[in-house]
Amino acid sequence: MAQPLKVLISGSGIAGSVFATNLLRAYPTAAITIVERSPALRLTGAAVDIRGSAVDIIKWMGVESEVRAHTTRESGMQLLHANGKPIATFGATGRSDVQALTSEYEIFRGALAKIFIERVRGRVKLVFDETVSSFEPSADGVAVTFTRSKQAETYDLLVAADGYNSHIRGLMLGTPPSAQVHEENAYVAYFTTKDDLLGGSDVATGISTTLGRAMYLRPTAASTSGTSVLLMKVNAKSDTAARDKLSTAVREGNESYKQLMEEMFADIGWRAPEVLREMRQSDDFYCSVFAQVRSPSIQSGRVVLLGDAGYLALGYGTSLAIIGGYVLAGELAKQALSSTAGEASSTQKEKISAALKAYEDLVLPFAKTQQGTSGLMQLVTPQTRLGVGVRNALFGLVSTLKLDRMGMAISAKLGFTEKKLAMPEYPWVE
Repeated sequence: MAQPLKVLISGSGIAGSVFATNLLRAYPTAAITIVERSPALRLTGAAVDIRGSAVDIIKWMGVESEVRAHTTRESGMQLLHANGKPIATFGATGRSDVQALTSEYEIFRGALAKIFIERVRGRVKLVFDETVSSFEPSADGVAVTFTRSKQAETYDLLVAADGYNSHIRGLMLGTPPSAQVHEENAYVAYFTTKDDLLGGSDVATGISTTLGRAMYLRPTAASTSGTSVLLMKVNAKSDTAARDKLSTAVREGNESYKQLMEEMFADIGWRAPEVLREMRQSDDFYCSVFAQVRSPSIQSGRVVLLGDAGYLALGYGTSLAIIGGYVLAGELAKQALSSTAGEASSTQKEKISAALKAYEDLVLPFAKTQQGTSGLMQLVTPQTRLGVGVRNALFGLVSTLKLDRMGMAISAKLGFTEKKLAMPEYPWVE
C-alpha cells in the first residue's frame, strides 16, 4: 500500500482497540480514527474471560501480566440450595489450555477495554458522541457520513466494531440489524454492590431455582471492595409472555428492568432481599438479552465487521473479539508489507479486498464452531422443581466425585485442550 492507510473504526471497545494496536505495529503510518457513540470511554460491564487463541494473542501483545493484575480473583463457582447449603463446587483448573467455568483470565469488561485502548490512545484520533450514519463506495474507498456532525469523509477502510446491534452491519447487508441477531430467550442484569457480600471469598456463589431464575455473587478485582452480581432469567421456549415482558423492560431501560427483577426474584430465598436492596443502590446497573450474531458475511468492498458486530458467541465473545482484531490486522499487514511504492491505486484496492476476504475465510467458520444453542442453558437453568432436582443431583455427584477435574485432566493428557484458530505467521514490524 503505497499511501498511508486511512481507517475508520466505529466502536472503542475491545475488538476495535485490539485491531488498532496490532495494525499500528504492522503499519505505523496508518491514520486511524475511532468514533464512539458514548460521550466517554465505556469502561463498565460484566466479567468476561479469555480463552483459546486469545490467550496466545494477549501474551504476544505483551499485556498478559497487566490482564492478570486486574482479574477478578475468582477461583471457582459454588451452587447452593435456597437455604444456603452447598450443592456443588467447581474450581478453576489453574491452567490456560484447559479452562473450567471460571477462566484463568476472568476480568471485567471495562478493565480489559481500558488495557487495550490505553495502548493506542494518543496514536489514534478518538471522537466521542459520534456514530456512522451512512456510507457509500467511492472511487477512493468508502465515503462515510457521520450522524452528529453531518460531515462526510472518505476512508480506505471502514471497520464496524459497533456491537451486536451493529447499524453498519445492517447497512452492509441491506437488512435490519436484528435480522442477524439470534436471541437465546435468556436475559441478564449485572451490577456491583457497595459492600463485599462474599466476605472476602474468591469463590463465586449463587442459587439457580425454578422458572429459570439464577442469582450469583462474584468477586471483583482486588482494588474493588464490592461484589459483582449476576441475575439471569432463562425462559421456557413456550413462555412468550415472560419473554415479551423482559424484552419490553430491556427496551424501556434500567428502572423498568429493576422493577421486574424485584417482582421475579423476590421469592427465591437465600440472600435475595439483600441483593435486591443493593441493586437499588448500585451505580453501574446494566441489563441485556443473551444473543448470538450470525452474519452470513463479514466483509463487503471496503467495509468489514469485527467482533460482536459480525460473530457474537455466548461465552466466547470477548475471545472472538481479540482473535478477530488480531487476524484482521495481520491480513492487512501481509498486504501492506508486500506493496511497493510504485503500485497503482487499483492494486491497493485489490490488496485490501484480498486481506478482508482472507480474514473472513479464517474467522467466520471458526466463530460458527463457537456458537452453540440455548439448549445447554435450558438444561443448567431449569424451569421446574423436577428439573432443578435432577440438575442439583447431577452437579452434586460430579462435584463430590471430582468428575469435572478428572475429565479435564484426561482431556489435557489426550490433547483435547482449548480450541484454537490455526492462524498464519504474520509479518509484523518490530
